[in-house]
Amino acid sequence: MSIGNFMADGLKRQRLEHFPLDFQKGVKLHRAIDEFTDQHPIFKRSCKRIFKVHGHYSRVIIDIFYDHFLAVKWANYHRLPLEKFSQNFYALLENHFEELPLKTQHLFPYMKNQNWLVAYKSIQGIDQILKGMQRRTKFTAKLDEASKDLVMHYTDLENDFETFFEELIIFSEASFETLK
Repeated sequence: MSIGNFMADGLKRQRLEHFPLDFQKGVKLHRAIDEFTDQHPIFKRSCKRIFKVHGHYSRVIIDIFYDHFLAVKWANYHRLPLEKFSQNFYALLENHFEELPLKTQHLFPYMKNQNWLVAYKSIQGIDQILKGMQRRTKFTAKLDEASKDLVMHYTDLENDFETFFEELIIFSEASFETLK
C-alpha cells in the first residue's frame, strides 16, 4: 500500500499535480480500484446480502468486511506478517504526516493507536471500527449493528471475497502498469 493509495479518500475532488508522482499514482490506482469494485457483480452480490438493513451504506460496510477477510487471509497475499506490515506502514505515514490531507491527518492517530489494520482481523475489531464510524456519521446508517451481518453471512461473504480478490489482484497489477 502506498501513501497515495491510502490518502485517496481524503482527496475526493482535489487536483493531484502538487503531490509527488508516486503519491499521484497511488491515488489514481485507489480510484481505479474503487470504480472496479463498485461495478463488480460479486461486490454487488455481497452488498445485496445486507441492503435491506443498511441501504446505500451497504457498499461501505462490504468494503470493510472485505478488509476483514484480507486481514484474516493476509499471509496468502503478502510476504510480511500483517503486524509487521502495519508497523512499517504507520511509520511511513508518520514520516509523511505533513503531506497527508487534513482528514487523513485527523484519522491517523486513531488508526495507529487502535491498530486498525490488525484490528480488521477480528469480528470484535470490525465491530469497534464500525461503531466508531457510526459515531462520526451524521446519518442513521446502522453501522454499529453491521458486524451482526458479517457473522450471519460469513461463509457467503468469505467466498465472495476470495473470488473477487483474485480478480482485483489481476486488475490492480494491470492498472498499475498503465498509470502515469
